[in-house]
Amino acid sequence: MLRKILYVAAALVVVAVVVFFGFVPGIIDKKINTTIHRTNAADRVSWYDSIPFIADLHCDELLWHRDLLAHHSYGHVDVPRMQDANVALEVFTIVSKTPRDQNYDHNSDKTDQIALLSFAQLRAPADWFSLKARALHQCEDLHESAKRSKGMLRVITTRPELQQYIKDRSADRSLTAGMLGLEGAHCLENDVNNLDTFYHIGVRYIGLTHFFDNEWGGSAHGMDKGGLTAKGKELLHRMEKLHIMIDLAHQSTRTIDDIFSNTTGTLMVSHTGVRGLCDNGRNLTDAQIKEIGRRNGIIGIGMWETAVCGTDASATAHSIKYVADLIGVDHVAMGSDFDGAVNATYDITGFTEIVKELITLGYSRADIEKIMGGNVRDFWLRNLPE
Repeated sequence: MLRKILYVAAALVVVAVVVFFGFVPGIIDKKINTTIHRTNAADRVSWYDSIPFIADLHCDELLWHRDLLAHHSYGHVDVPRMQDANVALEVFTIVSKTPRDQNYDHNSDKTDQIALLSFAQLRAPADWFSLKARALHQCEDLHESAKRSKGMLRVITTRPELQQYIKDRSADRSLTAGMLGLEGAHCLENDVNNLDTFYHIGVRYIGLTHFFDNEWGGSAHGMDKGGLTAKGKELLHRMEKLHIMIDLAHQSTRTIDDIFSNTTGTLMVSHTGVRGLCDNGRNLTDAQIKEIGRRNGIIGIGMWETAVCGTDASATAHSIKYVADLIGVDHVAMGSDFDGAVNATYDITGFTEIVKELITLGYSRADIEKIMGGNVRDFWLRNLPE
């Protein structure tokens, strides 16, 4: 009898393990990376597929350990959907730590939800405990996907690589490319020398903080929301020397002001909204927008409600217009936050809907092509290392 009970208990344990590791990560992914609207592929603008370079500045797909090369019916981005949407370039950002009960107002750095997610995804044991290890493994996942893609996906790290890709894609619109960014420099593990490791694996922009204050600076969502630390200033100078762009998304007002005062490095905002239309601490003030424009930076506008105070393409298009009216159409782009645990307006195939709304707002085809990717292309051509 005891043996039978032990067999049953062992079987239940096996079932529980299979369910946890086999299904729970996917269930979480499907639950929190959702979309509000579906795209009608038959209703595209006639010239949409001839836009030469469509790009997006921010996507967290690598966190979810999906096969980037396979088409998925959930989440927001994969290579087949990029191809369907005529998207040339996606920036894949690395999320290495998020707090429990994450919110937009006050978060401590004392908890780490990504540790449990890494365990559930059967990632390497090092990922359970090391922010650096889990961030590097996400970067490696993009490179590995590119290797498996048989040329359909490239990882861009330098200006010559981008120039060659632009040339090749003009002849073959099925080609796609990715770049890497860090959402929070806490994965440097308090050591500025680790910046070199992430540079060599291809990271080309870094936001110093994410949802909590860290050793480099204050977050818009942190407990103290302070400014740059002494180590943060040192990190900025190292980034500037390596031509790593500075992402102001998620930074506290004091950190943004300190960045303005302490570096001449290249500035960008990978995913945001504007306070003039959607007033919250996550979004940019007019003064911040103008300073980014003055420094020839670029601002990516999001596709989720907190960023644009709306749940349709019109809300994103109006936020784009707000930035363009303030600093010019050459400084605004798409910064979706796809797969960032958000209920997105659309998945990546919904870029067609943004184009429709921009037409409604009176933008010319030439300006729409800039907004939808030409500005991102030109920004990287100006600022990527040789």
